Amino acid sequence: MSRLFACFALLISLVACSSSELPETPTDLGNFVLGHNIVVTPNLTKGPVSREASAEELSEAMKAAMQDRFGRYKGDHTYHFGISMLGYVLAQPGVPLVFSPKSALVINVDVWDGRTGEKLNGEAERLVVSENVSGKSVLGSGLTTSREEQIENLTFNMARSVERWLLRNPQYLDMDE
Repeated sequence: MSRLFACFALLISLVACSSSELPETPTDLGNFVLGHNIVVTPNLTKGPVSREASAEELSEAMKAAMQDRFGRYKGDHTYHFGISMLGYVLAQPGVPLVFSPKSALVINVDVWDGRTGEKLNGEAERLVVSENVSGKSVLGSGLTTSREEQIENLTFNMARSVERWLLRNPQYLDMDE
């Protein structure tokens, strides 16, 4: 019984830690300002056992999530993003605790310097995210969230993942300005 209680306590703490809101103050990216925010879907693949989503719906949601996160910066050095959406899985309802599918999104991202027009990362960076752990998704998000909510959650997480990638690679940004 105590093990079961410990598992539930851990689960509740994980749920409490997940967040799908932007912090009030943006992370320090130096003198960053968002230029072009291009999202394409030429080879978009729907994963197994996924709900349907159109390429247009996914690209618009990704573009909006990137604008929400990076459009807050007011620097003087313009950077452009090029994102190619590669694949997605939007969880369908399953049998809780037996088959509880999770949603996922895969992209390639490139960043360009607006001053020089140069691509700053050699090869495109491939990023993979899954949905937030929340009270709604514990039993599988297909049971508790709509397709639209899953897309919003995934694109939010992906924009945050792009931001974290930039922070791990400060050589792409002019942080001394």
